[in-house]
Parts: sequence; C-alpha cells; structure tokens
Amino acid sequence: MNLLIDTHVLLWYLIDDSKLTVSSIRKIENPSNNIYASIVSLWEIAIKINIGKLDLHIPFKKLQKEVLNNNFTILPIEFTHPVQLSKLEPIHSDPFDRILISQTLVENFTIITKDNAFSQYKGLKTS
Repeated sequence: MNLLIDTHVLLWYLIDDSKLTVSSIRKIENPSNNIYASIVSLWEIAIKINIGKLDLHIPFKKLQKEVLNNNFTILPIEFTHPVQLSKLEPIHSDPFDRILISQTLVENFTIITKDNAFSQYKGLKTS
C-alpha cells in the first residue's frame, strides 16, 4: 500500500511521540507499505521553525537524513497536484493540508492523519 503521512504524523513518528497510534506505527513500519513524506510537509516544518511556531530540537538539515533513514520517499509536487487543488471543495482552509489532500487524491494513496476534516473529501482514503 502507498501511504502519505501528514506533517504531524511525520513529526510524531520521528520523535516517538505517544500521540501517534499503534495502528499508524504498524502501518508505517510494515515493510510491504511504501511510505511517502511530501516535500510540502518539509516546507511547512521549515516555515514553522522560522516563525517560531515549532522547536524541532534537531537541526533542520538532520530532518532530511531522518526521513531517508526511515526509508520514507520524499514526494515532490507535480503539476497534476495543483490542478487537483484547484478543484478541491473549500472544506479545509490550511494550504499545506490542501496540497497533501490533492497529492493523495492524484497519486491514489492513503493518507495517515489525525485531522478529521480530511475524511470529508469524497474519494480521499484516510487512515
């Protein structure tokens, strides 16, 4: 299964936060699943660090190494993603989440998230 992880899931997994469910951990660690972290999540983390809304406790450069060491594939933004974004219903107002939703739909992935608003999008597979 191809799984895209939401930004908070990525952070929780990397810091071993108890907010991440056992079910999510099992899916992420299942070797038969392909785990993707969007470049959008890394962009969001960088912005939040820069404006003082997030303290990562590790240098940002080390985050890339952590993502790759965990065998996550970094999903780039392709032109088809903003095309899908332009068609999204205005359910979710967060621009980063809207891009993640678009990527999930275009790529036919399942997204691991704790954000209940995601499940309101028709055709979006959440976990």
